Amino acid sequence: MNRPKELILVIDFGGQYNQLVARRVRECNVYCEIYSYRTPLEKLLAMKPAGFILTGGPASCYEEGAATCAPALFESGVPVLGLCYGAQLMSYVLGGNVERASMREYGKTEVEIDTTSALFAGVSPKTTCWMSHFDYISRLAPGFRATAHTANCPVAAAEDAARGLYAIQFHPEVLHTPEGSKMLYNFVRGICGCSGDWKMDTFVQDSIKALREKIGDGRVLLALSGGVDSSVAAALLSKAVGNQLTCVFVDHGLLRKNEGDEVEAVFGPSGNFKLNFVRVNAQERYYAKLAGVEEPEHKRKIIGEEFIRVFEEEAKKIGAVDFLAQGTIYPDVVESGLGGESAVIKSHHNVGGLPDFVDFKEIVEPLRNLFKDEVRKAGLALGLSRDLVFRQPFPGPGLGVRIVGEVTAEKVRIVQDADAIYREEIAKAAEAWRKNHVSCVEGTIINENGEKECHRNGENENPPWMPDQYFAALTNVRSVGVMGDERTYDYAVCLRAVKTIDFMTAEAAQIPFEVLQTVMSRIINEVRGINRVFYDLTSKPPGTIELE
Repeated sequence: MNRPKELILVIDFGGQYNQLVARRVRECNVYCEIYSYRTPLEKLLAMKPAGFILTGGPASCYEEGAATCAPALFESGVPVLGLCYGAQLMSYVLGGNVERASMREYGKTEVEIDTTSALFAGVSPKTTCWMSHFDYISRLAPGFRATAHTANCPVAAAEDAARGLYAIQFHPEVLHTPEGSKMLYNFVRGICGCSGDWKMDTFVQDSIKALREKIGDGRVLLALSGGVDSSVAAALLSKAVGNQLTCVFVDHGLLRKNEGDEVEAVFGPSGNFKLNFVRVNAQERYYAKLAGVEEPEHKRKIIGEEFIRVFEEEAKKIGAVDFLAQGTIYPDVVESGLGGESAVIKSHHNVGGLPDFVDFKEIVEPLRNLFKDEVRKAGLALGLSRDLVFRQPFPGPGLGVRIVGEVTAEKVRIVQDADAIYREEIAKAAEAWRKNHVSCVEGTIINENGEKECHRNGENENPPWMPDQYFAALTNVRSVGVMGDERTYDYAVCLRAVKTIDFMTAEAAQIPFEVLQTVMSRIINEVRGINRVFYDLTSKPPGTIELE
């Protein structure tokens, strides 16, 4: 892809939010790329960035061997924003002092802001921010002034506006900081002077052109799951190379209930997509490979390698295949530890699960630079239906990471049935809510009590509690229960539902209790092998959306 004219560089010091920082910058319609702090400054400056953002990190900047940067970065004339570790490092390198705090700040914290700072234009004088630090800036570097503080942190933000240097001790990029996006907008669009030339229709056209040049007359093999990522990748590739693309749908027996047939109905010969479609029924093959395997990373590796093996076999049947295409997106990369300096959280079959040897000329990942919501925007720009583009996310390893412990055909049957009930009841409850919320005039809706409620951008289409992702997972917990006056010793199912914008951070959805009660009752009564139902309240961070 040709790089847009306006560019912000995110310098990664090992924080888990590095890709999320990039995501927030792109919300400002400004493109950005992530580079390790080890990247030579000359290479970074040669890209002519409009600004730098230094991420958080797990170390203390004053320790021997800690991640650092050249002082010349701050003398380059390019605006710099340091976040958390990046803020401390900026102060330390420029002559300030950073020490271990007597009290750690972690979680949502009230911060008092100096709104005269260009970085905080339009921000509330008192605002909630997400803190996560042991160290603090005890003495400012020469030329800096404090622009925010908390009850325990005298320098929650600082700046040397004359040199375009800004430091924030908290994390503006996470959803737990409600006005954080405004702060980042002020930096990239105000301080850095970017106009915002990163648009999805431009990305689509540039990608189609780049794919044509890269692939030429080669043949491409793509794993088509029917999910958002692989579907958008298929549409993008088909626009670029047409019938040079063959889509292989591998039914590994780890899909949601009836999903294999649904995928074939949409993408197969009877569907509306003009694709070379091949379905491979490999359920028994996967169950055999996964027998006795409990460790989640091992399961992911097995599933990832089997994907490649199946593709190799299909490629030989099809003939010469030059490229393997994958629907890899940014969250896959960052959580596999390949997005800079971040620690590995979990591997993905699209990234960390690949074996060393792949029987193809090259791997093509047309969506690698996009976050989930950007993938959806690309899908709409390519003409895909909204139903397909906004389909529930589903992990590549499928139910293999929604079954804790060993995967068996019986466990797959249990979680498929429970998940189908859960999704059915959520859909019923959402539809009932819509019927009780009749649109009146633009900008308002009337609720069941006849009261007007504000509504913008189609918010009346779904209830406020409607999760962005929800599913049932099978725990490895078995417990005693009583059903029909008889003792049972069966599994517990876990219901997961989250609200999220970018899938990098998420909060548990507040589904009405009566809906959860209905789901619980149906699962216990209708799904053989379940006698207990849990609801997962964990946010991300500290948890992940999937259980494994």
